[in-house]
Amino acid sequence: MAYLKSNPQAKSVQRLRGSMPKIGIRPVIDGRRKGVRESLEDQTMNMAHAAATLLQENLRHANGLPVDCVIADTTIGGVAEAAECAEKFARAGAGVSLTVTPAWCYGTEVMDADPLIPKAVWGFNGTERPGAVYLAAALAGYAQKGLPTFGIYGHDVQDADDQTIPQDVQQKLLTFAKAGLAVAEMRGKSYLSMGSVSMGIAGSIVDDHFFNDYLGLRNEYIDMSEFIRRVDEKIYDEKEFDLALAWVKKYCAEGEDINRAAIQSSRARKDAEWEMVVKMTMIARDLMIGNAKLAAIGYAEEAMGHNAIAGGFQGQRQWTDHFPNGDFLEAMLNSSFDWNGVRQPFIVATENDSLNGAAMLFGHLLTDTAQIFSDVRTYWSPAAVQRVTGKKLKGKAVNGIIHLINSGSTALDGTGEQSRDGKPVMKPFWEITAEEVQKCLRATKWCPAELEYFRGGGFSSQFLSKGDMPVTMTRINLVKGIGPVMQIAEGYTVDLPADVHETLNRRTSPTWPTTWFAPNLTGDGAFKDVYSVMANWGANHGAISYGHIGDLLITLASMLRMPVNMHNVATERIFRPAAWNAFGTHDREGADYRACRNFGPLYGLKR
Repeated sequence: MAYLKSNPQAKSVQRLRGSMPKIGIRPVIDGRRKGVRESLEDQTMNMAHAAATLLQENLRHANGLPVDCVIADTTIGGVAEAAECAEKFARAGAGVSLTVTPAWCYGTEVMDADPLIPKAVWGFNGTERPGAVYLAAALAGYAQKGLPTFGIYGHDVQDADDQTIPQDVQQKLLTFAKAGLAVAEMRGKSYLSMGSVSMGIAGSIVDDHFFNDYLGLRNEYIDMSEFIRRVDEKIYDEKEFDLALAWVKKYCAEGEDINRAAIQSSRARKDAEWEMVVKMTMIARDLMIGNAKLAAIGYAEEAMGHNAIAGGFQGQRQWTDHFPNGDFLEAMLNSSFDWNGVRQPFIVATENDSLNGAAMLFGHLLTDTAQIFSDVRTYWSPAAVQRVTGKKLKGKAVNGIIHLINSGSTALDGTGEQSRDGKPVMKPFWEITAEEVQKCLRATKWCPAELEYFRGGGFSSQFLSKGDMPVTMTRINLVKGIGPVMQIAEGYTVDLPADVHETLNRRTSPTWPTTWFAPNLTGDGAFKDVYSVMANWGANHGAISYGHIGDLLITLASMLRMPVNMHNVATERIFRPAAWNAFGTHDREGADYRACRNFGPLYGLKR
């Protein structure tokens, strides 16, 4: 999970209001004086500092800034010191709580009782003192009080003076901390709905109960007429617009126009559409995070923005029947770069599918990378591919493939033109080089919009994702009576022979970006075969993130009390709060549902 390389030109800035959450580390200790506590002070504090070093050296926030840990001023032997620690954490802005100890402690007296902060306990596996006994007692106490807590315990016994952190403990600490930071970073931010419901898509019915109670996000809304007001009244940075338009003309090459000659737009109209989509992109960004330069031209209110960590653009149809589509807006904001250079990607959902936007946000906060938004468009069986193309699927595609394609929010990072160790990847923005930016741009064409879909014109990105990238497709669905449910499918992008890709791609919208996806199969349930993955997917969209991050997503979902109904993550990689075991150890999927229902949404009031 560590990222050792860094591009000095990348801009790591805090663009949202609110302090960056810290990881609070609580060294708890046996409170008995006159020998016991004194003998444990150094070992306990050393555990806290070792954990802090591990986390700070291996994690960053998604904006590229370093992760900070705050450690209690003293070891915690009783309720008074626990209260002092809680006060320090509150002042410091700790959003994640990790308790560490090598010994027995007074369970409920030293616990962290804040119900809104993700928490874990690391009990040292040693024989000199009963760290495992305390861990079990503490987890029992947390469960009894309704505070789901992760238990961390090394597989192998260590000597008391061993200050190393075993690999299995490291993995759990990093998984817990990264997911916990995602929870903390969402809290108090906004989802900005730019427009309303697109073409009756249920996911774009923005559900404030979900965002407020499960994610801790507030909901903000603007009508799409706000874009026209800002264009007409020039509520944008005109100097930046000139820079952006020149950059677009230089680096964003137009692709084929597949519209009938009789209805193709004139050159003059296309040039005007380019100007409009660039302005739309700037305005959408300013709506999300604000822009201090707007205050300088007399628009102090607009300069503030909506403090949006994610958002969605309705587009179809009320906007796109008359104005240029949002494809450029969505693709460029979701990418890790624009005319201002390399920077943190934004999260903007096509068609204001807020549930897919939330899944994209999860992926971004867990991986620090840009996200792909796609229609889960078509399952191609090996037989169907052979019938249509005369060719057999091979390699990872041999069991069939899913065509991921959408006109909008596929980040240009999804081209696979970034590389690590000679392999295509999607990197955190601070690793991306100027050369890789150029490769992504060269691999992308901007095709005039299909006017049957988008009467107002615009431009759609067109590229083909490189194969052999490990990716994870995620979706959140709302189910009446249950609430939000998550789906996860790990797999790989795949390369097809050029003629096979061309034949299959021409059967749908060829001017949109394509990713060929082969999910990993388990031979059972929803992952019995590729068809079953497609058949069990809960909606028309999916959020695709670089890497096999199903374990991180499962950990995050459990923190938010969101059950996972479909995944292909190996059992040994799954890490949930210890209390989940009380809901059943045989049927883990059913236990997840029961636990989430019992504890309820993280920020929801018990009803």
